[in-house]
Amino acid sequence: MPRDIPIGNGSLLILYDRTGLVRDLYFPSVGSENHAQGHVFRVGVWLNGVFSWIDENGWERTLDYEDDTLVARIQLINKALGIEIIMRDAVDFHENIYVREVTAGNLSSKFAELRLFFHNDFHIYGSEIGDTACYKPEEKGLLHYKGRRYFFVNALTGDGVGLSQFAVGVKEVKGLEGTWVDAADGILSGNTVAQGSVDSICAVHSKIPPGKKATVYYWMGACVDWKGVKRLNDLVVQRTPAYFIQRTADYWKLWLNRERMKLGDLPEPVGRLYARSLMILRTHINNNGAVIAACDSDILHFSRDTYCYMWPRDGALVAHALDVAGFPLPARRFFEFCGEIIGRSGYFLHKYNPDGSLASSWHPWVLEGKPHLPIQEDETGLVLWALWEHFQLYKDVEFIKPLYRRVIKSAADFMCEFIDKRTGLPLPSYDLWEEQSGVHSFTVAAVIAGLRAAGHFTSAFGEADLSDKYLKAADKMRDALTEYLYDSDAGRFLCSVSERLGVFTKEYRLDASLCAFFAFGIFPASDEKIVSTMKAMKDKLWCREGIGGMARYENDRYQSVVEPSPMIPGNPWIICTLWYAQYLIEKAKSRDELQESVFFLNWVAERALRSGTLAEQVNPFTGEPVSVSPLTWSHAAFIITVQRYLKKLGDMEKCPACGLSPVFHTAAGG
Repeated sequence: MPRDIPIGNGSLLILYDRTGLVRDLYFPSVGSENHAQGHVFRVGVWLNGVFSWIDENGWERTLDYEDDTLVARIQLINKALGIEIIMRDAVDFHENIYVREVTAGNLSSKFAELRLFFHNDFHIYGSEIGDTACYKPEEKGLLHYKGRRYFFVNALTGDGVGLSQFAVGVKEVKGLEGTWVDAADGILSGNTVAQGSVDSICAVHSKIPPGKKATVYYWMGACVDWKGVKRLNDLVVQRTPAYFIQRTADYWKLWLNRERMKLGDLPEPVGRLYARSLMILRTHINNNGAVIAACDSDILHFSRDTYCYMWPRDGALVAHALDVAGFPLPARRFFEFCGEIIGRSGYFLHKYNPDGSLASSWHPWVLEGKPHLPIQEDETGLVLWALWEHFQLYKDVEFIKPLYRRVIKSAADFMCEFIDKRTGLPLPSYDLWEEQSGVHSFTVAAVIAGLRAAGHFTSAFGEADLSDKYLKAADKMRDALTEYLYDSDAGRFLCSVSERLGVFTKEYRLDASLCAFFAFGIFPASDEKIVSTMKAMKDKLWCREGIGGMARYENDRYQSVVEPSPMIPGNPWIICTLWYAQYLIEKAKSRDELQESVFFLNWVAERALRSGTLAEQVNPFTGEPVSVSPLTWSHAAFIITVQRYLKKLGDMEKCPACGLSPVFHTAAGG
């Protein structure tokens, strides 16, 4: 089930499923140590002797954020029970505290005796082995712990602090489902301790007159020891749970700063998704700067691995999105993180864990019996490209200084060496889709962009010889790109070429990543070679049945909903559809032409969940999320596309006399 509504603070991250239940809980860093591991934290309602879990039939659900905040608002209505429940959930922006406010409205004409049940299905460190759950009588709450991970659960009702009922017990062994099954009769056993594979459930009670409402609170603190988690519980008791929800809402409104966000003539749904995308991106950035691709653990059922890693490519594009939107601080942390993980030889490997250690990979160090560098070289090039784009915006010389030798020069030197001397193209590496080794157009474009960035940096830092070296290497590679990757007979660029036993093989498959040529400034969008390539791409990759949208490439079978065909070459991808919108923006010469791109921005906005969450792919018939959700790359591509639209609009509307434009294309922030 796709994830919806991430809330977090860069250390504690929580994600819900489509029914409004917690499925993923990361601590103490985004993307590592999922203490829920996809297991559901249930919520149950007992009303005048009738019980229902909120993910059962009979509930009407609306999942959203409160405007311009990372406070979740989940509305639940059960007409048969005669109750409306509104849950306002937040992860405090500073402390590792998760707070839930539950307001229950009695829709019936009868007095309501309500019992709300909150189930806690921890798998601490991602495993159910060796956990302990116990009731702490002094604090009147429940503690789950293992090793250096402590989670404390408590509640507040009209009767004061503490749980009305509780139970802890064994789950997932000898046929035992867990303590949650104990809730159906509205009465919990009160068992105080269990160890091994355990869960817990607690309840809060309230009595509600007809037509009235009652509010209760549930919260959870996360820390590395009992002393720390007790301090968090004491803070909530002293300041009240409502205080933490309100201050978190205020913080995110301040962070987003809507008053300085100028979005020109874009439709309201596009502007709404733009703001949501900024905040969703922030939830997936670890406080050490690691940008996590996606934290949806449901993908485990597909591949037994996740997207909970830092790909330098994805991270560079996310950092660029934040930079152009006016949020340089998270971007700076990402670049500093890159300075820590880059190899001594000047390249980035496939992907990294949130702590900077090397992550799982399927790229081999030996290919066809020969040593092979298992990299995607576009990742190295794009980090340099994004860093130069950052510097052009913010001119933060002192920030760049420690990265100059460690990242910029070392990566540029590597890219200058990692070249086939016969062709002038980069040596083979894996493509951005991580599937094939060869010489790929997207990679070549990224390397050229990276070398140009290094040339500009070294020029700015007074090293003219190095600047000349890097810029000449970029120019030669651009010439080689035209020679080997443009096919005059087909009248378009190719996605890749490969060589075996001295024979070059051309890959004629249309691939959306060919957009890299104009996206990274290798060729203008108006270049005839680009125009013909993009026309062929639209003809072959646009889904001509169902909802439309751009597939990655022809015959894409990755999580495909139907067998690929000329009508539906693959599932529509958010990023690929947005790349085409960027092409229309770049080549537009009038406002009417620029407006053509708005169709694609609206298309993406319509594919988002109500909360604004964007998946990697969507079902070509229903538009429902496919694969991980949310995907940070999708949100970054949306922000970049909006900013490119606003920049182009601003350029078109500049005053001839003063050179100023009424359109400002930065959102501001920090």
